[in-house]
Amino acid sequence: MSTEQTVYSNDLAGVVVGETAISDVQGEKGLLSYRGIDIKDLIGVPYLHVVWMVLFGDWPTEQEKSRLKAFMCLHARLTYTEIDLLQHVSRDLHPMLMLQGLIPLLTLPEEETLEIDKDAEQGLFLAAKISALIATHHRLSQSKAVLPPVPGRLVHQNFLNMFHGSAPTKEQVRMLDAAQILQMEHSFNAGTFAGRICASTLAPIQSCISASIGTLFGKLHGGADQAALEMAMEIGSPDKAEDYVRDCLANKVKIMGMGHREYRTVDPRAKILKPMAVEMCQDEESKNLLATLVAVEEACQREFAARDKEIWANVEFYKGAVFHSLGIPSHYFTAIFTMSRVYGYIAHFLEFRRDSHLIRPRALYTGPQIGERGKSAA
Repeated sequence: MSTEQTVYSNDLAGVVVGETAISDVQGEKGLLSYRGIDIKDLIGVPYLHVVWMVLFGDWPTEQEKSRLKAFMCLHARLTYTEIDLLQHVSRDLHPMLMLQGLIPLLTLPEEETLEIDKDAEQGLFLAAKISALIATHHRLSQSKAVLPPVPGRLVHQNFLNMFHGSAPTKEQVRMLDAAQILQMEHSFNAGTFAGRICASTLAPIQSCISASIGTLFGKLHGGADQAALEMAMEIGSPDKAEDYVRDCLANKVKIMGMGHREYRTVDPRAKILKPMAVEMCQDEESKNLLATLVAVEEACQREFAARDKEIWANVEFYKGAVFHSLGIPSHYFTAIFTMSRVYGYIAHFLEFRRDSHLIRPRALYTGPQIGERGKSAA
């Protein structure tokens, strides 16, 4: 047995379990940066340029930009074999379960065309396939034709067209770019850490991404975006928000999208997303949902202030309103989240692999000791 001092934590809160140079979450200050760049300064930067920065820690050259754009478009087109895989999946299966199951089944390319690390290229291949799998799963569930990407178009311009079957506006593409940049990376979150644990066993990148996706699906993690908007739908109108909040607090029911494990002040991503939601939610249904979310946040803040506490909406809370305004069904919200967060997963896989160690914590055994249980068979 190790003579090192035992540290007990059932949730690893405050326990430093590794180092990273990819993103920095400063919860007390309400700051988030990727590779030393404040998140607010990345809004408006071309999406794939941010992807490259997150993965490799530098801006792409003109040649790298061109190669990456062509590569992502090429592999966002599903092969007949990949479409056949999807057609054998239930049309009603939640897209997160579909992604978790199909990612390990994809055949990774052996040729290297980007002149980068092979694991990085295979990760980017999987990222391109994720957007295509989501769009195609949706189209099949609607009994509609599967649409391929169009060379030369932007990543999210292609995705929205493949998903809906109609060309998005520039404003819709800009909004999705911004939302996806905001949620691309967030240090050692549960999904990323699950992937690092998987990577520590020397499992391949597709296994690690699948493990991360399964973790992201949880309502206490990425699934909060779907849960928050569906909560607003259930409440129905802003005037019912206060009673809903009081009832939740009285019965110790968690209000999805309120508060964050890391931030002790406003989530910097929510600070950017909230005005975006206001800008995008123009039809009556969207306006009502957004007004209901705002009323829930304000009611929570009043109730917590009465207890000398503070609480703020996190990125998931208003993101659902933005996605809803883009015509995306709520059960696809977390899958759209995956489309972006996968780049964080890839970056951590590459970083951790350079100096990996098997992650194997100890457990505090609380069962009967040897000899305490009778020998008779059950």
